Amino acid sequence: MSRARVLVTSLVLSAAGLAGWIASEGDSPVVEKDGVELLAPHIPTKGDVPTIGHGSTRYEDGTRVTLADPPITRERAEQLARALHSEEERRFQASLPGVKLFQEEYDLYIDFTGQYGIGSWRASPMRRELIAGNHPKACDALLQYRFVTSDRYIKGWEPYRFKDGKPARWRFDCATPGNKVCHGVWTRQLERHAKCWSVQ
Repeated sequence: MSRARVLVTSLVLSAAGLAGWIASEGDSPVVEKDGVELLAPHIPTKGDVPTIGHGSTRYEDGTRVTLADPPITRERAEQLARALHSEEERRFQASLPGVKLFQEEYDLYIDFTGQYGIGSWRASPMRRELIAGNHPKACDALLQYRFVTSDRYIKGWEPYRFKDGKPARWRFDCATPGNKVCHGVWTRQLERHAKCWSVQ
């Protein structure tokens, strides 16, 4: 008997999905205070925003993480990761009216949304293909997300947005073999793509 997809509103991020997020994001830099390991804010990739714990860029009240914020415990880091996904899940579900997914698909698209934000998800070809019922095409669209961007010039990055004829934003292709800029971004997309196809 074949499995059936279920409505996104009937799903929640699985424990395995959250553990996968934490493993992919890793820990922010560890500092020690009074014998306790704490996780400090940092910028994980050039051109990225300040992050703390396991990839959290803001707190529950919406306040953005800054590099001046105090370090947090691992327990607090997990709370922030759960809060981030709980908030994203509501928006994610609302963006896919009537769409059905497998749990594995739900987890990996929530993982994507946690990394790239709900705005990127809403504008994504994955969402468009899922609404159209094209689950395999949605899987393949994941591979389009292989760039990191910056609003300032960084040597070796290409301009891709212009204002008044001048470059206003630059990007780097993380699929570039052997790069030390953002190889993990591409690796993560390849993993999502493989997981997605494994359930088609």
